[in-house]
Amino acid sequence: QVQLVESGGGLVQAGDSLRLSCAASGGPFSRYGMGWFRQPPGKEREFVAAVSWTGFTSYKDSVKGRFTISRDNAKNTVYLRMNSLKPEDAAVYYCAGGPERFGSSLTRATDYEYWGQGTQVTVSS
Repeated sequence: QVQLVESGGGLVQAGDSLRLSCAASGGPFSRYGMGWFRQPPGKEREFVAAVSWTGFTSYKDSVKGRFTISRDNAKNTVYLRMNSLKPEDAAVYYCAGGPERFGSSLTRATDYEYWGQGTQVTVSS
């Protein structure tokens, strides 16, 4: 049974930084594509960043240059470093992972098999 557990969310001020972590267990993490999604209040869940099992990364346009996704296969953990946070970054952030399917872009929720419970990020202006 694969489990993903997020941590690192919290309340910060605009311009601050946070690092989210997602610890995986129960599966071959090093072979999984991993991603971060977020769901702002009253809005749909949206893609934020992804890293393939080969280390290729992709980002939502509005976070490019501010957010960095990385993975540590020795620790079965994926990270999302968020700098220069803005009020519009406030959301519940979800970690997602799973085997990469042929042709998967890792930017869609349907690309992933496993999900964490989410961690709240609040950004005050």
